[in-house]
Amino acid sequence: MIEEVQQTPGAARKYDPIASSDESTIVAEYVPDSKAEKTYQSEAQLESEFIKILESQAYERLVITSESDLIVNLRKQLEILNGIIFSDTEWTQFFQKSIARANAGIEEKTHTIQEDHVKILEREDGTIKNISLIDKENIHNNRLQIINQYEVPSAVEDTLRGGRYTNRYDVTILVNGLPVVHVELKRRGVDLREAFNQINRYQRDSFWAGSGLFEYIQLFVISNGTLTKYYSNTTRNSHIKENQKRGSGRKTSNSFEFTSWWADASNKPIQELTDFAKTFFAKHTILNILTKYCVLTADKTLLVMRPYQIVAAERILQKIKISVNYPKKLGTPDAGGYIWHTTGSGKTLTSFKTAQLATKVPSETRYFSSSTEKTSTTKPCVNMSDSNPERRIRTQTPPS
Repeated sequence: MIEEVQQTPGAARKYDPIASSDESTIVAEYVPDSKAEKTYQSEAQLESEFIKILESQAYERLVITSESDLIVNLRKQLEILNGIIFSDTEWTQFFQKSIARANAGIEEKTHTIQEDHVKILEREDGTIKNISLIDKENIHNNRLQIINQYEVPSAVEDTLRGGRYTNRYDVTILVNGLPVVHVELKRRGVDLREAFNQINRYQRDSFWAGSGLFEYIQLFVISNGTLTKYYSNTTRNSHIKENQKRGSGRKTSNSFEFTSWWADASNKPIQELTDFAKTFFAKHTILNILTKYCVLTADKTLLVMRPYQIVAAERILQKIKISVNYPKKLGTPDAGGYIWHTTGSGKTLTSFKTAQLATKVPSETRYFSSSTEKTSTTKPCVNMSDSNPERRIRTQTPPS
């Protein structure tokens, strides 16, 4: 059964988007809600308040009680996104071949969302059609939905679709019907690590159950109401490898230390759950993070950028666009500048993602240079005139 939940009387007001420009993902300056609840709240109260805020931001709330319901909704959402009606035969084949994929795990499904989100549908009449799982060009074509208290049975209860143990997930965000963000909540006063550890148990015991749709989750959010953090998904393989390499000291998104605070453009942390929900989960923001500001590395680790990295990338892109649209400003401060970050702040990731996004800016020849060390003799550059994206980013030795 799929039930669409109507906006309830007394629900939170709808908040207008907050941005410093049309392109900004990060709020310029956020003033915390002075009316936000600071006293004790149970987990159920936190969850109810969080969902009301998301509903006020145009998320659709669903009541989904089984995997079959989840799959029915997924089919409907993909039909809406792609302007198509699947026949039952087409849907069964597409779902099994392109989505469920019996031999695919979290790594493969992360690759699908990040780099292979357009799949091929072979229609019954012999024609071929591209099916997008997520629209990365026009992000507001994507539909956001909320489900909560979704329960995965144990294998004892359901030998075909069950996990190792029965698990019930707090809040999950669906994008076009696929679970891509999971939120785990604890009551105020509880150590945030408990939510983090619970997600690790879900990954070990049940995300893979059934058709494995919860392995498509890209981002996790953990909160006890007072403190809220986010981090990218992890893989069972990397978790196993870390356990095998005890004492290596390497921190990945399996390490609590890898979790990040959200913040505004001045890097002021936004920690309260209600404030986090109004900013991080603003539709423009969460869709930009999912489609632009995650990087899948060569070793299949998913990195999600921190707020100051996103701000830096977007300000550089704004300068590039100024130089493209207003040639007379070339050589002036309006069309140039530099981003300064400290050691260990992720300059390489910021530079890589900025260069990648800069290749999509239509223009004549433009160069973006980045140096992470004062003594650097090579700089990665972007040649905007080259039609081949692989050749646009190259290393250039500056003149002596």
